[in-house]
Amino acid sequence: MIKRAARILLVGGGHSHVEVLRRFALVPDPAVELTLVSPATTTIYSGMLPGMIAGLYTPEEAAIDLVLLAQWAGARLVLGEVVALDLYTRTVTLAAGDREAFEFISIDIGSTPGMAVPGAREHALGVKPVTAFLTAWDRMRDEVAAGAVSTIAVVGGGAGGVELLLAMQYRLQQEQGPAAPRFALITDQTNILAQHTAGVRARLGRILVERGVVLHLDSAAIAVERGTVIVSHRRRIAVDRIIWATGASPAPWLAASGLPCDTSGFIAIDAELKSPTNPTVFAAGDCASQIDMPRPKSGVYAVRQGPPLATNLRRVVHGEPLVRYRPQRNALALISTGDRHAIASRASFVVEGDWVWRWKDRIDRGFMAKYVPPKVPSAVAD
Repeated sequence: MIKRAARILLVGGGHSHVEVLRRFALVPDPAVELTLVSPATTTIYSGMLPGMIAGLYTPEEAAIDLVLLAQWAGARLVLGEVVALDLYTRTVTLAAGDREAFEFISIDIGSTPGMAVPGAREHALGVKPVTAFLTAWDRMRDEVAAGAVSTIAVVGGGAGGVELLLAMQYRLQQEQGPAAPRFALITDQTNILAQHTAGVRARLGRILVERGVVLHLDSAAIAVERGTVIVSHRRRIAVDRIIWATGASPAPWLAASGLPCDTSGFIAIDAELKSPTNPTVFAAGDCASQIDMPRPKSGVYAVRQGPPLATNLRRVVHGEPLVRYRPQRNALALISTGDRHAIASRASFVVEGDWVWRWKDRIDRGFMAKYVPPKVPSAVAD
């Protein structure tokens, strides 16, 4: 009697899941039936997103084609957004009302900026979901060209917010010259890039000042109105457009499912990248927190989780021992500055230069090349 293949449901096309698909494509497993659920047909690689916004990469260069990747892996692709998870029936519910069943599930849906500040959702543009942001960014460029936007503020002083600001500023200066908008950076921290070393903060702080960016430090956004960010002490900062790039926030359905989560609502996972209370549930990337070794929300860690996640999804089906993932303590950070210049840091080591950007470019292009299938069988998409 032929045993039916175990159904593994991959929710989200994040950086860990694209590696899972690639590894199953390279080494097919007849005991596994893969289904990928994603709201989009592409995944923008986070390492190339600032360069794409700056106009240094085309959308095709910065995007992983999930349709082709799923076909290569022999996976079924379902286009949709998961809004609920039922652990008892082992099903997920999509926004359209459809349901997908599973025997094992892996979740890699990333995160979105925390927009609980009153008025933020109505009057600010979140940097995620990336697809929606990129559509709005193209529209904003048209508004700038029409003379309707003269000031832009980015709320969030982490590496993501600073990189985004510099990329947007560079692109608009290339397109509009002296007529390009002025930029401001708003953060509740006393320094930019609070999670990085003093050397990184000093270098990026110098670049921001040299490029005329107005810094509002120690200025927590407490409310947003049309054209205004209200910060600590009720100070009002008037701008034409507001970009929201604050800390990560989880999808509400994660905690609502009954899965153990950390205090912020991200899925708690152990060193085997699975839920400590449910051996059928795995997770990776920004939507998860490794309880024994928490790390910052960063694409670097999501990429590193891909290989052990693929191994464990294969092994759990075959009843084999799972491997443990130990994240590196100090990951290499490569931060672009809008133009073809970048800063590299690891622990206390910091360097910068055009050559660092070229190095980063080679790394990023090499990463993307792995996810281009050599040949693609016929489509299997819903």
